Amino acid sequence: MMPDRPDSDQAQGSGHILRFQLRPRAGLQAARNSPVMPDDGDIEPIDDFARYEEEDGHIDYRQRMLMNVIAVAIVSVLVGAGVWIADTIADMQKAQDCVMQGRQNCAPIELPVKN
Repeated sequence: MMPDRPDSDQAQGSGHILRFQLRPRAGLQAARNSPVMPDDGDIEPIDDFARYEEEDGHIDYRQRMLMNVIAVAIVSVLVGAGVWIADTIADMQKAQDCVMQGRQNCAPIELPVKN
């Protein structure tokens, strides 16, 4: 009967080390030739997000706050609608359970309040 594992003598010579290389990016052809982490530490890594950054002077805080208020209002409406739907479904489920049990007085009767 042969063992499931190969002998340790055979396993030592069968392993190969694969070296994975990074693929070049389309906009960074010059960075491909330079190392990402230099040995001397003088060169900073390339900042890919620098082109998306803006100075603080260009930010319109009034519009930003308005968008935040609108977002809070929309989220509040969605949460309120979700709670209302969940309450309605719970009431319908109670009525269905009552009918399925064979009861005849499942519908609540609301009487007007007289003073």
